[in-house]
Amino acid sequence: MAVGFAPAFPFLPLATRKGISMNHHPQAQQGFTLIELMIVVAIVGILAAIAIPAYQDYTARAQMSEGLSLMDGAKTTVTEYWSNNGVFPTSNTAAGLPTNTTITGKYVAQVEVGTGGLITATMKASGTAAGIASKTIALSPTTSAGAVQWKCKRGGAPADAKYYPTNCSS
Repeated sequence: MAVGFAPAFPFLPLATRKGISMNHHPQAQQGFTLIELMIVVAIVGILAAIAIPAYQDYTARAQMSEGLSLMDGAKTTVTEYWSNNGVFPTSNTAAGLPTNTTITGKYVAQVEVGTGGLITATMKASGTAAGIASKTIALSPTTSAGAVQWKCKRGGAPADAKYYPTNCSS
């Protein structure tokens, strides 16, 4: 600093210019109290306790619906077989489908055509939601006025009803 050079703010007291506050009032409290933090943690815990099981059920239903998607191709083949022969096929081979264990998906172990054209998808034993592991979902055909209607069922190894799509009633 040159001699005789005036400070940048000569009108401010020296203590303020040097970063020292002349205000002796205590600072206002900042942050959250312990009780406020505990309330927030409790609310988050309650929301998690409700949301996690609902999400797990949703995930299981989504995995189970993969079976319906894979059975859709077999449904077309079984319907065509019935149109040509007047009866339903009793196996994948009779329907002209690959073997049951070659029709698979990320969560589905196999899709099988059985007696009366019943198409059953079996979920994998691992890599699926716990409630649907090795469980089945099925499509059952019926005929009416020359057409084939399909009804979704729970299959021979059923899971809890909450894991099935809404159109699978029994």
